[in-house]
Amino acid sequence: MHSDAESEARDWLKRRRRIPRSFKDLTATNAFSPRKFFHEMVWKALLTKRIGKHREPDFPKLKEGEVAITWIGHASFLLQFTDLNVLIDPNFANWLFLLKRIKRAGVKLDHLPPIDLVLLTHAHFDHFHKPTLRKLPTPKLGVMPWGVGELARDLGFGRVIELEWWESFVHGNWGVVFTPSKHWGARTIHDAHRGYGGFVLEHQGRKIYHAGDSAYFQGFKEIGARHAPEIALLPIGTYYPEQFRKVHMGPDEAVQAFKDLKAQWLVPMHFGTFKLSFEEMDEPPRWLQELVSNHGLGNNLKFLEEGLPHVF
Repeated sequence: MHSDAESEARDWLKRRRRIPRSFKDLTATNAFSPRKFFHEMVWKALLTKRIGKHREPDFPKLKEGEVAITWIGHASFLLQFTDLNVLIDPNFANWLFLLKRIKRAGVKLDHLPPIDLVLLTHAHFDHFHKPTLRKLPTPKLGVMPWGVGELARDLGFGRVIELEWWESFVHGNWGVVFTPSKHWGARTIHDAHRGYGGFVLEHQGRKIYHAGDSAYFQGFKEIGARHAPEIALLPIGTYYPEQFRKVHMGPDEAVQAFKDLKAQWLVPMHFGTFKLSFEEMDEPPRWLQELVSNHGLGNNLKFLEEGLPHVF
């Protein structure tokens, strides 16, 4: 028996599966022509000066029960506990094919501490970046959705774990649960069998949720009811034109998702790094700040600056 969240996400995916007939069909939204794509996502980015800087690592000394979260950029995070270092969707690329990275990664890959666990939410190139993964020191444990493990071969993982929605993996004193999302997982045209979702990581009494990529759906309520995450890492960019909301959230829906989750902290992500949609690069954080003020959530919002760890 599927849960409500799982059923909603699977039903949506079944409705959109068909043989691609044009460039538009290669996207989940059928939203743009090749000319529009090139102008908005390639040409504008080429004319934009790359900003940001790599910071020298200044990772804090932690006490039991503390977690330090460092935003690397886009959907990439480093989570540190006293005895566990976790990378989520690591991507240090300056280019994704023709797509230019507008803001540099907050830290250099070589400055990372030893990594115990890598969580990969889905196989899209901006989240599952093979060159980055190859450069991570071994051994390492990778946890990812069903159908994605074959892509991780020869990337240096000591062990690969594939999960279905709501499945969990426990190792020692930490555990992760793979949660549904409203997105899609194919890396190319012919591999729609690959999964996608988010993770709830639980360790030392803390619960951190990374949503991966997702449109808004009722599943956030179920994730909150089942796993009660304390810290929610939620995407706020790639929402314009309106068709993009079929697979991504804007700041307004991220606020609603945060309320559904009943988390304590909202940490925004998936904005300001790559130009993947048509809204201006600085619009998602501006709009989110306005919304949380209007909703009385100012004390719950924590913008992270790339490369600067924050202890929760």
